[in-house]
This record gives sequence, C-alpha cells and structure tokens, in this order.
Amino acid sequence: MIDYDDEARDYDMSRGGEPRARAAADAVELLLPQGPSVILDIACGTGIVTGRLLRPERTVVGVDRSPGMLGLAGRRVPGGVVRGDATRLPFAPDAVDAVVIVWLLHLLPDPAPVLAEAARVLRPGGVLITTVDKDDAYFVEDSDIARITADLRRRHAPRVPDRAAQVLARAAELGLEFAGRTVFPGTGQGRSPRRWREVIEAGHIPWAAHANPDQVTDMCRRLAALPDQDAARPDPLYRLVALKA
Repeated sequence: MIDYDDEARDYDMSRGGEPRARAAADAVELLLPQGPSVILDIACGTGIVTGRLLRPERTVVGVDRSPGMLGLAGRRVPGGVVRGDATRLPFAPDAVDAVVIVWLLHLLPDPAPVLAEAARVLRPGGVLITTVDKDDAYFVEDSDIARITADLRRRHAPRVPDRAAQVLARAAELGLEFAGRTVFPGTGQGRSPRRWREVIEAGHIPWAAHANPDQVTDMCRRLAALPDQDAARPDPLYRLVALKA
C-alpha cells in the first residue's frame, strides 16, 4: 500500500505533473454542470486537478484522508479542502451538484462503497464523473507491448475494480444513469519495453501481480526481446464517464 503522506511531495511529478493534470481537468470540465454549483473532488490528492476546476460561480471542495496530500491541496484550493474517507464522506445527503473521482476506483478492492457515498451526497440531477479502465489506458493502440501483454490482461479483466461495465452496473443499482464519456491523454507517460519490465517485476501492475509467475516471467522475456528497449510507446489514453443522479 502506498504511503501517500510520504509520497506527497514528489507525487505530482511521478504521475505526469502539470500536463496530465491539465488534460484531466479539461476533460472533467466537459462533463461538469455549468453555472453556479458545488463540486466535490473525492481523493483530491495534492489538488493538482481540483484547483483547475475553480470558477467564480463554483464552490469546489477537495476531500482526502492523507494529511500530507491535503497540505499541498490547501495551497491550490485555499479553504476548500477537508480530511475525510471516501466511504464515509463528511457531507449531508443531496449536498453537491457534482462529484469527481479521478484515479481512485482502480486502487480499491471494491469500489461499491465509494460509489454509494458519491450517490448519497449528489443532489437530484447531479453528476458523478469518474475515471474507469485505468489498466487499459496504455493499450488503446495495437502496439508490440499491447500484443505481448494481451493474454494476461484479458484473464485478469474480471478482477479489475474500475472496469467500466462493472462501474456502470453498480451505478445503475444506485439510480445513476450513464450521461456521457470522454478521454484525455497522459502526455509523456508512454512506457518503453524496459520500463514495462521494471514495473511488472516490481509488482506494480495488478493484472501481472495476480498472474501465474511462470507466465509473467515468459512475458517479461518477450518484452526484453523487443527492439528499441528504451523507446517509449504510445501515451496512455485515460477514460472518464459521467453518471447522472
């Protein structure tokens, strides 16, 4: 488990920095309600995306359980951060017009409690915007790495917590309807074959961590045999869905 207090200072630069945050915020903006509104950003982290959602007509609040992260977020959203758990939000029912969840569901053993809390605090007609299918973001094109990893990724797919089909099904149970989708790039985050081997062997890739070790070893051997070992492959393309209350 990542210690987010310890990681806070270097977190942004290790996750795409300003370019990725700008792309994420621009994509979220396409799905947000316009005009006066209250926006809640769950697991806001350092506030690098949250701060970009500020508008004169909006109230934007970021919630996170890491004091280290909130210390940085408070500089970007002055007076607009709250410490709290995504499964027990410190907000009343029907309190906000939009909930934003960026890069959280894929980290959870079960996203259902977080989705239920988001639905609880949304006003009728409000919108929940969340990233889905994070593991697939790097494989939007038929690259050599996509082909080599396809079999293990496909086997692990049913266990992915932020799989879009599962998120949409749970959302429907909560009375949330699909209202739109968009994508945004992780500029400069494409990985080389060597880098893929490093993160797989370090246990940082969920679908590989749950696979048969012999199959993972064979996959890494095939990755090592690819040409241009240090040449980055296509940038990831992250997916957002909007769900209306």
